[in-house]
Amino acid sequence: MSDKVVTIQKKLEEDLSHYRSVLSYLEANVPIQVLCLPKPIENALIDDGCLRVYDLFNRDLAKIKGIGRNRLALLTSRLDQFFSVAI
Repeated sequence: MSDKVVTIQKKLEEDLSHYRSVLSYLEANVPIQVLCLPKPIENALIDDGCLRVYDLFNRDLAKIKGIGRNRLALLTSRLDQFFSVAI
């Protein structure tokens, strides 16, 4: 392959990666209530400033006050369910 083709292919891969990232944020632009979490977990998230699903991205969920090991397992399970349906 020529250098030009390799450069174009690399740029396309970068653009596709960016596009996927944008789509992830767009599909997660919904209130956390769509995760159907128990009220104590929902309230802990809201108290920590997580009002929308995308607010949970790039955050250490274990450091949120009120989210222990069991609640964290339920939260991550609901996030997995959400994204498996959304994609």
